[in-house]
Order: sequence, then C-alpha cells, then structure tokens
Amino acid sequence: MEYTCPLVAFSAIAILGFVSVVVFEAYKRRNNHQHIEVPAIFEDPSSLKQVPCPHIVDPATKYISLIIPAFNEENRLPGALDETINYLQQRTLKDPSFTYEVVIIDDGSADETKRVAFEFVRKYTVDKVRVILLGRNHGKGEAIRKGMLHSRGELLLMLDADGATKITDLEKLENQIQAVAKSEYHQGDSSNSDPRFRISDIPVAVFGSRAHLEEKALATRKWYRNFLMKGFHLVVLLAAGPGIRDTQCGFKMFTRAAARKLFSNVRLKRWCFDVELVFLCKWFRIPISEVSVNWSEIPGSKVNLLSIPNMLWELVLMTVGYRTGMWRISNST
Repeated sequence: MEYTCPLVAFSAIAILGFVSVVVFEAYKRRNNHQHIEVPAIFEDPSSLKQVPCPHIVDPATKYISLIIPAFNEENRLPGALDETINYLQQRTLKDPSFTYEVVIIDDGSADETKRVAFEFVRKYTVDKVRVILLGRNHGKGEAIRKGMLHSRGELLLMLDADGATKITDLEKLENQIQAVAKSEYHQGDSSNSDPRFRISDIPVAVFGSRAHLEEKALATRKWYRNFLMKGFHLVVLLAAGPGIRDTQCGFKMFTRAAARKLFSNVRLKRWCFDVELVFLCKWFRIPISEVSVNWSEIPGSKVNLLSIPNMLWELVLMTVGYRTGMWRISNST
C-alpha cells in the first residue's frame, strides 16, 4: 500500500507532463501552414536566370502538374522520370490540349538528386520540368506542399520519386475527378460544352489506394508489422474519421480549387500530412474518392518500423491542434 501512492503520483505527473508537451508542440506549430522560411525559386539551368514563380491562387496555365518530392533519390529518380515524361509526351502527341509540367522538389538531398533533376530540366526545358530546392530537409509533406502551391495545373498529381505506382494509373484518378466535378457542377455531361465549366474551379480530391492489395500484404508481412499497421489504421480512424482505407499511398490528385484550400492550411511536414489532408477535405466538404492503383514495392524505401512512433506523434499533435482550435483553418482561399 505504501508504494501505491507514489506510483499513482508518478503516473499522474508523467501523464500531465506528456499532455503539456503535446499542447506546447501543437501550439508551436499553429502557424506552420505559413511556411515563409523557404522562398520558392525556379532556375533555368541553361541561362541561369530565375523563372517567374506561379502561385496556386493564380489561374491555371497547364492542364496537369505532377508534383514529385525527392530526398536522396539520385538512383531511383531517373527511371521514374523517364517513364513519366515518356507517358506525358505520348498523351500530348495524341491530344495537343494536354499540357503538363513536372515539378521536382529536392528536399535537402545530400546526394546527386539536384544534378539529376536539372539534367531533365535541360533536356525538356524549364517550361515542362521545374526544380524547387528546399536547401535543407523539411519532410515529404512540406516538399509536396511547396510544389502544390507553386504549380500551374488545373489538376495536380502528387507521386513518389520511386515510380512505385504506374504512371498510366493517372487516368483512373483523372476520370474519377472529371466525373465527380461534373456531378458537383450539377450539369451532367452537358458540362463538357458549357463554357462556364472549368474543372480547376471545382474542389475534388481522389486518392490512389493499395487497399485491394492488403490481403496479400497481410500474408507476407511479419506479424508485428501487421500489428503495428492495424494499430496505426485505428489511430487514423480516430483522428480523421472513416471513409479512406489507404491514406498513405503517395499517388493523389486534386483539382486546383481543392489544392488551394488544402495546401494553404496543411501543417504537418513529414509522416502524416496525408491524414491531415483527409481531415481537411472533410472540414471543407471536398468530395474525396479512393481509386485502386497498381503498386509495387521498390527497394530503397525510407519508411520503416521506426517511422510508426513518429506517425503516431504527428497524429496526436494534429488531433490536439484542430480539436482545441489552436490550428485555425483559413477559408479565405
């Protein structure tokens, strides 16, 4: 009995300490969505001149922007870019109205990622391939946010630098966005001929999903990995709500209107910005769909078991930040 009181007191102090740390960290990040510390600059490697940098509030001047975050990807990036740009060029040959840009965000890489990226700019011109240098490592979420906010597309697709998802699956997400946008416009197929209809103005989000591969993954993964992933999914459900089975697939498409609202507010910079996007979609009542995509494991993944605690920490911060009102959502965009 004499040990019970000290134990209870210690537990209470530990819980109070943890809560205090969470609240303090959430408060520190209340303005993280402003991200003013790193200006976005495009550079033409041929002329070494800076290129005017667009912003998400500007009208779209391309049909689609592909946003590729890259951190130490000198080995995997070339193959993925070759496949991606070949696909984009083939679509342009079939349909001249299909205009595109590829925006690569070098997230403070320590290898030759910057050199590799600029080789593609030289090959395809700065109008079609652009590079943003973040200077130091900020995290995948921040890299994607920066690319989204400084792109020119009516549609914006985020995809990983490893090419794990087939680029042709872009069309699945594109078709879903088109269908939902027309439905939201309340014009059905007649919106195709309505000059007032612009897909960039209709907020819609579509997430690529690997949920259909889950059964196979459960059978091949170690039991503790399955246990941790199930636990993570439960926490995601509590933090962002139901509706999306696979929040972490790095293949997501947004209309310009949706990206403007979402990426002007997102605060998480690393592991769980995807979950925050789901939360914000629900807040803004942005229609969000999940579409199965072809996905394969590519060697060199930077996500491991040690990422799980960091993911859970960000989910706790997100929940506290939004539920307490410390993280205010701007509706001005």
